[in-house]
Amino acid sequence: MATTKVKGTSKKIKEIKGEKPEKVSQEHLTEIQKLVSRINHLHAEIGRMEAQKHINLHTLAGANDEMTILQDKLNKEYGTTDINVQSGEINYDNNGGDNKKD
Repeated sequence: MATTKVKGTSKKIKEIKGEKPEKVSQEHLTEIQKLVSRINHLHAEIGRMEAQKHINLHTLAGANDEMTILQDKLNKEYGTTDINVQSGEINYDNNGGDNKKD
């Protein structure tokens, strides 16, 4: 007696017997793999951005230190650090006098 195979028959038989599938479908596996790959890529990208952020924060701290040193020089020379960054105009206090310390 010849037997004919019908697609999905063994799956139905396993369902009837209460057996659970051993693997997900190829379609689901592909979808899972694509999402995991995308998530891993995003984690790596966030790591790169955090590393760059760390470098930038150190660079900013250095620039702030340089500004503090320059402000000390300006304060010694002009008596103030209140300077218009666009024009270079010195804004002395309201007393109309020179704040320069000798």
